[in-house]
Amino acid sequence: MPAHDGARKGRGAQMGYLLLAVAIATEIAATTCLKNSNGFTVPAWSVATVLLYAVCYYSLSRALLTVDLSVAYATWCAVGIVATTAISVVLFGERLNAAGLAGIALCVVGVVLLNLNTAGH
Repeated sequence: MPAHDGARKGRGAQMGYLLLAVAIATEIAATTCLKNSNGFTVPAWSVATVLLYAVCYYSLSRALLTVDLSVAYATWCAVGIVATTAISVVLFGERLNAAGLAGIALCVVGVVLLNLNTAGH
């Protein structure tokens, strides 16, 4: 169901983007907890994962009331990819090669283009 144009203006749109930011942040935190849960064998990390994903999807569902699905999902995915890649390198010692960096750059460029394309709608 499309979002209503009237709801996009003012505080409604601002709240939508705030909720999108909450969804992104909690998804990144949940994914980090998921790695630490060791396949859901560590109870505290497992519970944190489930709770954070619940907050994530609730926030995303509320954000979609005023933010276009294409923009919200693309932004959510790209920011999540960039952030979780950085976390995996810094916290977990994973390596990133030139092809991985290029892929991340393409994701970011794609989201920017998508946002520019829908900015007037």
